[in-house]
Amino acid sequence: MKEVNEIMNKAWRLGILVPAFNVAYLPMVKTIVDTLKEERTFGLVEVSRPDVEKFGAKSFASVAEEFYKYADLYYTRLHLDHIPVIDEDGNLVDWEKLIKECMDLGYHSVMIDGSRLPLEENIACTKKVVEMAHPRNIPVEAELGAVFGHEKGPLPPYEELFNTKKGFTSIESAEIFVRETDVDWLSVAIGNIHGAISGVAKDQKKISAKLDIEHLKRLKEVTQRPLVLHGGSGIRIEYLRLAIENGITKINIGTEIRQAYEKGLKESDNDISFACTRVAYKIRELIELYGIKNSVEKLYSP
Repeated sequence: MKEVNEIMNKAWRLGILVPAFNVAYLPMVKTIVDTLKEERTFGLVEVSRPDVEKFGAKSFASVAEEFYKYADLYYTRLHLDHIPVIDEDGNLVDWEKLIKECMDLGYHSVMIDGSRLPLEENIACTKKVVEMAHPRNIPVEAELGAVFGHEKGPLPPYEELFNTKKGFTSIESAEIFVRETDVDWLSVAIGNIHGAISGVAKDQKKISAKLDIEHLKRLKEVTQRPLVLHGGSGIRIEYLRLAIENGITKINIGTEIRQAYEKGLKESDNDISFACTRVAYKIRELIELYGIKNSVEKLYSP
């Protein structure tokens, strides 16, 4: 069985996307793993603090228990998403404790998010996690730049953010960051925004977000490792396909499948089975859109 980092690096070399599906509600775990297996697609099951604290994932332990009950590791692994050093409300998080707990629970990869810190502090926190994780053969994802959308208060208009490159991952900082931390995967900001399709444009009509592909190409060149896109909702598919061709190996998918589940509950008088059917349909739709059906064949080939 290949390690998850080996699979990710091969996906990066071949330009194949590894989708990462956020578990907002516990019944979604089985649906995600079953659908990946049916589609013969390699993907990650992941969970973040908001999934646990604001939605219905219950706990990191509950997600791990559910994952190991149903998962076939040929098709999927378990990822800890977005453990911030400082959260969106400006509060310090006990990130070391949370990450260690999840590594002990059997999570195959973890993410530390020090993106709200100055570069030097982000490097220091990320290095600490890398030093905890690498001896256990657990890859680490980190974030550099500001993927807006979770912060309180209004944001400037999207076009203004994009044109000024406000919050974009700096090319120079990225080169320093990967050299100093030896992080495995890097989440970047290149025009992506959490909840972009509905949240960022409260001042105007709904928007379609876009990505700065030239900026991404330069990031790929200086980092030479899998890059990650958070806040993928609302980005036009032509940009996403170009991003995958140019270094984006992992895209987090949260809003779309969470809304599919919630809509399914609403339409069916809280029938969980029906809601999960909605999630499976959305996952298949995304797999088709990204052209990654049967991706295990290429990712596991010699």
